[in-house]
Amino acid sequence: MGPLGQHQKWSHGYFSFPKLEGEIAPHMQFKGKEHLVWSLNNYLGLANHPEVRKADAEAAAEFGMAYPMGARMMSGNSKYHEQLEQELATFVGKPDAFLLNYGYQGMVSIIDTLVDRNDVIVYDAESHACIIDGLRLHMGKRFVYQHNDIDSARKQLERATRLTKESGGGILLITEGVFGMSGAQGKLKEIVDLKNDFEFRILVDDAHGFGTMGKTGAGTHEAQDCIEGIDVYFGTFAKSMAGIGAFVASTEEITNFLRYNMRSQTFAKALPMPMVKGLLKRLELLKSKPELKDKLWEIATTLQRGLRERGFDLGVTNSVVTPVFLKGELTDATAITFDLRENYSIFCSIVVYPVIPKGMIELRLIPTAVHTLEDVQRTLDAFSEVSEKLENGYYKENQFAIA
Repeated sequence: MGPLGQHQKWSHGYFSFPKLEGEIAPHMQFKGKEHLVWSLNNYLGLANHPEVRKADAEAAAEFGMAYPMGARMMSGNSKYHEQLEQELATFVGKPDAFLLNYGYQGMVSIIDTLVDRNDVIVYDAESHACIIDGLRLHMGKRFVYQHNDIDSARKQLERATRLTKESGGGILLITEGVFGMSGAQGKLKEIVDLKNDFEFRILVDDAHGFGTMGKTGAGTHEAQDCIEGIDVYFGTFAKSMAGIGAFVASTEEITNFLRYNMRSQTFAKALPMPMVKGLLKRLELLKSKPELKDKLWEIATTLQRGLRERGFDLGVTNSVVTPVFLKGELTDATAITFDLRENYSIFCSIVVYPVIPKGMIELRLIPTAVHTLEDVQRTLDAFSEVSEKLENGYYKENQFAIA
C-alpha cells in the first residue's frame, strides 16, 4: 500500500524560513522538515540579499518604523519618497511616478480615480482580481474582450466608441503585461496598434513583468518595444523587488491627477521610511546586476524545457511564470499537493475551478534567481512520478481525510 493508503489526515502546519546568511534559498521548514518551495514572491532573489538587508536595517535604525508620521499630502512626504518615484519613472520610461502603499488596493484605486460615469472601460477577460474589483467601482459602462484576442478587443472598442460619442467621455483599456496564472504576455504592442483606429488610453498591470521582462527588466512594454504607447503603467514591489507597495507611472499630468485625487492614498499614512530606502537599494540592484534576471531566466527556461520534454502541458506561457496543467478533479489536486509536500518535500501553488475549467488542475511554479539547477532536476523527477500516479488512478484508490 502506498504512503497515502493509510487514510492520512491533512496537517495544518505552517512554513517557516531558516535563518541563512546571504541570499535566501528557496527552502522553508514545515513541521521540522526542509521543503523546496516554488511559490515565493522573490523573482530576483532580493529578499535576503546582503545589501538589501543592510539597507533595510540601517533605515530602520535611523528612522524607526513610524516615520513618516502622516499622509503624503500632509506631513508624510520625504525626499526619499520623491527620489524613488523619479528613479522608477525613469527606469520604466515615463516622465513621472507615484508611490502606492499596496499593489492590490493600488490598482483598485487607480481605476476608480481615472474614470467617471461618462467613461467606458474595455478590459481583458482574464484580468487579475484587483482589476475586477476596480471595475466594480466604475459607475459607467464596461466591456470585456476575450483573453488576448485582438479582434475581440477591436469589437469592444467599437462599442465603446459609439457610447463615448454620446456621453462625451473617454475609453480606458486595461490589460496585464504578464498574466499571473497562465504566464502569457498581454499583447501590448498589438493593442497599442489599435490606437491607429480608435481613441483610448491603455492601463497595464505589469506586476509579474516589472523586473523580469525586457532587456533591462523595465517591463513587458520594454520587451515588446511599445513603451511610448502605454499611457499608464502599474508595477508592484511584491514580486521582483521582494517588498511591499507599488507604483503607477505616466505623464506628469496624469500622475499628478492621481497623486491628488486617489482617495486611498490621500487619506493613508505614507509608505514607511525603511521600506522606501530599502526599495531604493532593491531598484539599484535590479538595474546594476543584470545577472540576477539572467539567472532567473536560466532557471525558468531549464524548468519549462524539461517539463515540456517530459510531456507536460504548460499552456501558452511566454514568461517565467510556469503553469503545469493536469487532468483531474479537486480530490486529485488535493492528493497531488499532499503527496508532493509530504513525500517529495516540494511545495507549489495549486489552482482549480472556478479559476480554471472543471476537470483541470494547475500546479503553478514560480522560478527565482536563487533556485538551482539541482532544484529543477529534483522537481522534474518528482513531477514525472506524480503524473504517472495520476494517470494510473493512484490518487483515486488511495483516499485520505482532510481535517
